[in-house]
Amino acid sequence: MALDKIGIAKRIAQEVKDGMYINLGIGIPTLVANYIPEHINVELQSENGLLGMGPFPTEEEVDADLINAGKQTVTYLPGASIFSSAESFGMIRGKHVNLTILGAMEVSENGDIANWKIPGKMVKGMGGAMDLVASAENIIVAMQHRSRDGASKLLKECTLPITGLRCVKKIVTDLAVLEVLPEGGFRLLERAPGISVEEIKAATEGKLVVDGDIPEIQI
Repeated sequence: MALDKIGIAKRIAQEVKDGMYINLGIGIPTLVANYIPEHINVELQSENGLLGMGPFPTEEEVDADLINAGKQTVTYLPGASIFSSAESFGMIRGKHVNLTILGAMEVSENGDIANWKIPGKMVKGMGGAMDLVASAENIIVAMQHRSRDGASKLLKECTLPITGLRCVKKIVTDLAVLEVLPEGGFRLLERAPGISVEEIKAATEGKLVVDGDIPEIQI
């Protein structure tokens, strides 16, 4: 059974390590904040100027002035700080963020990412994505494995405008967890419960590397 958005977020939360500074992109990545284990202490950074972001608020906690980069209302944790977006981007460009989690429309087998141009839709721009991919040393992508028409989104080469080259390290989709190999190709690490390796092969246009038995995702 393919993972839903919450399942993808829960699996990515397992990649979070104690003490990390983490930037969460718009879309599925924002959900990760809700599933970070309680025993792990991290600092969630938003490029609009918030460090120490917490989970999404309950109805009683909603503060319209407190938002993330996707304009969703959020909470903040004790010790959080609010500052200008200029300082926030200084933190990003200075490589002070340990992990960046982004959504994507396409990822190539070389780790290129296309995540700001949506076909057929008006898009205001790429936001902070290009700064994030240019500066981040560890990028995990959260995405659907296929488009709505069934076409693979894990490609030999991206067809949409590129956000960054050779920058993606790991991908978590509704079907699988994959690592981008330095020499190119998607190495299959885990598969969604009930999803076969053959189904993942059929859904992946780029080179897929399968070594041994592939365990199911545990969330």
